[in-house]
Amino acid sequence: MYAVAFVLLLLVAFNAGSNLGRDDERFHEELVVRPLPGHHVNTYFQFTTRWHYGEKDNLYHTQLTPRVIAELLQQFAVKELHIGLTQGLWRYETWGYPIVEATSGAEMWAWFSGANLTNREVDRQWKELANVFSGVLCASLNFVDNTNSIAPRHLIRPQFMPANGQRFVRYATLPREIVCTENLTPWKKLLPCGSASGFASLLNSGHVHNTKYHSLGLKVRVLCEDHDEDNCIVELTQTANLVYDLRLFELSNNDFSLRRLFGMGLNGFCELAESSKIYVQRNEQGEHYQLVPEPVHQVKSTRGGHSVVYSVYDMHEQFKEPGERLFNVAWLAPKTENRRRNLAKPSLPPVTVHRYLLGHGQERGRIVTEVTNSHYDALPIMLQEVIPWYVHAYLHTLSIRRKPQRVNEYGRQRLPFKLLHYTPGKQRELPSHLEIGFMLPGQTSALITIDVDYLLLKWLEYPPDANHGHYIGSAIVSSQLPMGRNYTALPPEGHLFEHSFNATRPTYVLSLHTEALIVSLPTPDFSMPYNVICLACTVVALAFGPIHSVATKMIIVGRQASAPKNFVKIFNKIFRRGTAADESAAEGDRLAAAGAAALGVAGIASSRASVSGDQPLLEDLDEEEEEQD
Repeated sequence: MYAVAFVLLLLVAFNAGSNLGRDDERFHEELVVRPLPGHHVNTYFQFTTRWHYGEKDNLYHTQLTPRVIAELLQQFAVKELHIGLTQGLWRYETWGYPIVEATSGAEMWAWFSGANLTNREVDRQWKELANVFSGVLCASLNFVDNTNSIAPRHLIRPQFMPANGQRFVRYATLPREIVCTENLTPWKKLLPCGSASGFASLLNSGHVHNTKYHSLGLKVRVLCEDHDEDNCIVELTQTANLVYDLRLFELSNNDFSLRRLFGMGLNGFCELAESSKIYVQRNEQGEHYQLVPEPVHQVKSTRGGHSVVYSVYDMHEQFKEPGERLFNVAWLAPKTENRRRNLAKPSLPPVTVHRYLLGHGQERGRIVTEVTNSHYDALPIMLQEVIPWYVHAYLHTLSIRRKPQRVNEYGRQRLPFKLLHYTPGKQRELPSHLEIGFMLPGQTSALITIDVDYLLLKWLEYPPDANHGHYIGSAIVSSQLPMGRNYTALPPEGHLFEHSFNATRPTYVLSLHTEALIVSLPTPDFSMPYNVICLACTVVALAFGPIHSVATKMIIVGRQASAPKNFVKIFNKIFRRGTAADESAAEGDRLAAAGAAALGVAGIASSRASVSGDQPLLEDLDEEEEEQD
């Protein structure tokens, strides 16, 4: 459906880039700032490198293009590659449509083209390609394999020039992937200037990961003339899409600046960049702010009947004078500005989508996708579902019900399928792949449901946190819009943000991602084996010691040892203290007897003295016993 349109647009893209000379490389950096409803700000970074390398042998001599990209084109028959690492969820109803669409977690798809390619060879290259970028971006892309990869038939269309040979596509998601500093640092190293200068210096990890939504993207595509692979252009596009919540900054009157958002001002532009521009949206939510400093250039773009005004800051003009300084742009809201204007409900985009689970228990459930068309005319809708192998889907339960937008509950009215492609999954080998197409009337919502069963996994297949649940990747919903309202994506033939200005087309291809789902599979009680192991090990440890002692030690019966000499000495000292006391008492008696000699007390005293003087000591007894021995 989209193939002919894409080929025509891409022919224009190659002609637009044909002014590149042989072995000529050009680099551009752009920053787009858009105030959003609900006290949010969207900042979009785009770094584009284009290289007219000509013949394939010239890929060994790179300048601005990263070497890993050149080696990729040498070793693999890949013509187009998309990788996204995203944390958070884009709110379509409030923020409109993003410039670059992405899903939560990790997303990757690639187009392969070449002579004598087979599905088995493509599967091998697809897995090796994922392993390569797993190391380049420090992500878990090495988990991409046949168990979570599909070959889309209708939804994903190529954006590269047609070449000789067949075309193959592979698509996979890892919704559990977490985006952190380990991904941002190698991503910035792919830039010609790195993070030392230019717009990349604003991407501080402490401020990037403190956002409500952040997404890192990488896109590679090869543009060649038809049937001529010796005259090609390789295009590398790196994007960073961030959404800040101004309420977290605790600012008065919602004023903000580049320094406040990124922790520092802009220290200049990349010396290797041919252009370095900042685009600030001035209409819609942007009209509530005053810019400081005042911009010199202003651009008005009309696209599909919708007009947008941008102020432009050219960094080559700002830093044309010598000297080190930081450039900062501030958004100041007037003091008399009514904050209720910023809280006003924005206009609803033409197409919105949501996804959730129904049912209870851990045996079966129902996947529900709700698509709403707020446009007055009917729109074509295509849906792609990737259901993992541990969830069984039943195709005969697939249905599409409809209801008017103002009605709360769905009735029995159904919509017919215009397109249906289903590839059943296989346990531990392949996921289930579903693509459907239908026409959604205007001002109508459609409810797409399919019943599923949950499998009982082997105990080694559960993750460490088994009770957290298992993820089902987000679905993709695509449509063709007749108007450009809330549409900000770049046209397929363009590679810079300025190429979207006044890019009016009969239709605009829209791609949306739903929420990822978490299912609770039947999970055994992993704590019971743990308790049994702990108890068994404790019993064995307590029983092993005594049994080992009894079995290995010898019991010898010996004579009872005599009392130690130290104890005898202590006892003798105590006994001597008692004898000295008796002698002092006798001396007192003798003094008293001198005054009473008539009573015969002297005889008693003398008898005591004789007895006490003749009594043997314990030490003497010990010495006698030792002599006898």
